[in-house]
Amino acid sequence: MTKAVKIQFQTAGKLYDFGTGGIDVHPGDKVIVETERGKSIGTVVKGPIDIEQADLPESFKSIIRKAQPEDLKAIAGNAAKEKEAFKFCLTRIKERGMDMKLVKVEYLFDGSKAIFYFTADGRIDFRELVKDLAHAFHTRIEMRQIGVRDESGMVGGLGVCGRELCCASFLREFEPVSVKMAKEQNLALNPSKISGQCGRLLCCLGYEFETYCSLKKCLPKCGKRVQCGDVEGEVIKLNILEGTVTVKTDDDLEIKVKGENIRPENISDKTERPKKQAKEAESRHRGPQKSQKPQKAHTGEQGRQRTASKEKESQKKEKP
Repeated sequence: MTKAVKIQFQTAGKLYDFGTGGIDVHPGDKVIVETERGKSIGTVVKGPIDIEQADLPESFKSIIRKAQPEDLKAIAGNAAKEKEAFKFCLTRIKERGMDMKLVKVEYLFDGSKAIFYFTADGRIDFRELVKDLAHAFHTRIEMRQIGVRDESGMVGGLGVCGRELCCASFLREFEPVSVKMAKEQNLALNPSKISGQCGRLLCCLGYEFETYCSLKKCLPKCGKRVQCGDVEGEVIKLNILEGTVTVKTDDDLEIKVKGENIRPENISDKTERPKKQAKEAESRHRGPQKSQKPQKAHTGEQGRQRTASKEKESQKKEKP
């Protein structure tokens, strides 16, 4: 058995497994670890836990040491460099007229590389920009293009709910979100209402999707014909959270019924109204109709006039 902890390198970032290496660490501790990018400082989130030796990945590494006060000072120094690099890069982007948006600058723990995160609609030729940055900061430069969802997670902000953005506080992985989720929850399909700051569909649409689907299974669908006690008619509206349906009777009355009171055997497909009731409903909507007889007489008179005019023309032609 090997003791391991889960470490994150940024807020709401992906979790990585590292061995404790015999060091007594707890959630919230800052530690120094070796990564593919070099030495980095991370925060312990979970653990320590026991993992079987056979379940350990090949690239499994252990914590080097706990972060010291001088390590925290180095992090503060890197933060100051990141602000300076951000301003300089933003100025160069404007001067060169490049169609890209700078999001964030990140210095590695040892200062050996600076990573510039940006968004753009297509491919960007930033070779000249990289030369300017390398000449100014004398370190390795990496330009990394990210998506709009990643941008929101890095920048942060407040959502329409008034809370901090999920992607910037606790959401570590983005799950696919579709318009179907909004439809199942009877939300208005207004882009400004169901879209987040990134311009994509709200991640929170998926939080209650399964709950709405399970609650909806207990209710008859719209268009079904149901019978509950003395109430019989067609389902025209659902209230999933209340667990009720609105039934429109044959007398055009709308009655709200509890879904739990409707038995499955009393649910059937929509049937047409009897002919007599259909005719009565149609007459009520259309109102009294005018007689069509005068119109027919008028039409016949026009026909006779046309026939007489044709006969006169033929008689004129027959004259010598």
